[in-house]
Amino acid sequence: MNDDPMLWQVGLVGYGEVGRILAEDLRARGVAVRAYDLKLDDDRAAPLREHATAHGVVLAASHAELAAASDLVISAVTASQTVAVAHACAPGLRPLAWYLDFNSASPGAKLRAAAAVEAGGTVFVEAAVMTSIPPYRLRVPLLLGGVDAQRLQPGLAALGFEAKVVSDKLGVASATKMCRSVMIKGLEAMVIESFTAARAYGVEGAVLASLKETFPGIDWEKQGAYFFQRVIEHGRRRSEEVREVAETVREIGLTPWSAAGTAERQAWMADLADAGLFGLRGDAEFAHSPDWRTEADRILASVLPNR
Repeated sequence: MNDDPMLWQVGLVGYGEVGRILAEDLRARGVAVRAYDLKLDDDRAAPLREHATAHGVVLAASHAELAAASDLVISAVTASQTVAVAHACAPGLRPLAWYLDFNSASPGAKLRAAAAVEAGGTVFVEAAVMTSIPPYRLRVPLLLGGVDAQRLQPGLAALGFEAKVVSDKLGVASATKMCRSVMIKGLEAMVIESFTAARAYGVEGAVLASLKETFPGIDWEKQGAYFFQRVIEHGRRRSEEVREVAETVREIGLTPWSAAGTAERQAWMADLADAGLFGLRGDAEFAHSPDWRTEADRILASVLPNR
């Protein structure tokens, strides 16, 4: 494999929002990028092919084909596919190539993915993405873990990533992200449930005033609008991640009551969004309301049609 990271062939498994952002920024730096996504095999392929053409990304025909052509494979798929994708890539992976797992998966899932990847001599490193990718793009803060994470970090820095090694033990970086998500994703779900119920009872003013008094450093109007829109737009992906969060809690012997409930609320919001309750994806109105009350009223109209 070439010693110069800028000459690496980077393979992206997953060409959704995250994959496309990484592809755009890596290509802007002159890095060769290939991508594969299951959507390329069905009627969702057209926008992915258009994006690839616009940015000079080579599309592969399968996981194994992409792996065989890559010095660095980045797995950026939905959390539930973490292990399956590692197995799908395994037959094509090069010995001594790198496999960077970006997925929001439990420590146990990372270990199972690593076992599949390392069987042929490829080097597995986990990456925990610690905040929303779009504002930071390629420079989103990453926590790296694994026995070879320290060796990979300079190469990632050369490519433009903002990555910090936290442990030579797999699962530590993932556990950090997952435990944080119990709080972050849980707060999103609680705000949606609390604010919508308060709206139904006509007590949102009193609830917001009380929250402001208890937590004066938070602008609850602004935070509420942000949480509603993030979940409306990304609830499906978030619900899958929180199911992995619940698995993380379960793996150490605790019953994940909070995380499991959060996953259900996020998935419920995703179902409403998919049904068109908040407008069509791509419409100017969708996911851009400055007032959470607009979305709460839509939710209430769907659950209380005679309200």
